Amino acid sequence: MADKVDKKEEKKETKDTSKNVAKIVEMVAELSVLELSELVEALQDKLGVSAMPAMAAPTSPAATEGQAAEGGDQATGGGTLVMTAAGEQKIAVIKALREINQNWGLKEAKDMTENLPAEIIKDGKPEEVKDAGEKLKAAGATVEVK
Repeated sequence: MADKVDKKEEKKETKDTSKNVAKIVEMVAELSVLELSELVEALQDKLGVSAMPAMAAPTSPAATEGQAAEGGDQATGGGTLVMTAAGEQKIAVIKALREINQNWGLKEAKDMTENLPAEIIKDGKPEEVKDAGEKLKAAGATVEVK
């Protein structure tokens, strides 16, 4: 009976995806973590895209509504945090960046320390910008608020 369930699941998968996609999924599932990382980099280079999440994406619908009601600009207290220098302790800065935005992977955080100036927070709440700036300064980075 378990075989019937497995076959039904297999058929369901193939109905949802084309044969080519199913083959690719199987091949990707067999890759090691290092190979997956290489695949992501190769696809980014080939397609000219980045897997970096949007830095200015709102965290919740309530945040979007609040910004719309207030205007969401500098006049209402929104600020942009820019890292201008990573300093001597790049590893500490990378850790601080990943603490500030947990969606950033190691590669994205490292790239930010190498491609300066880097926009860390765009149109953020004053407390958020201040806290992030303090974390980066403590790690040895140079930041400015615009």
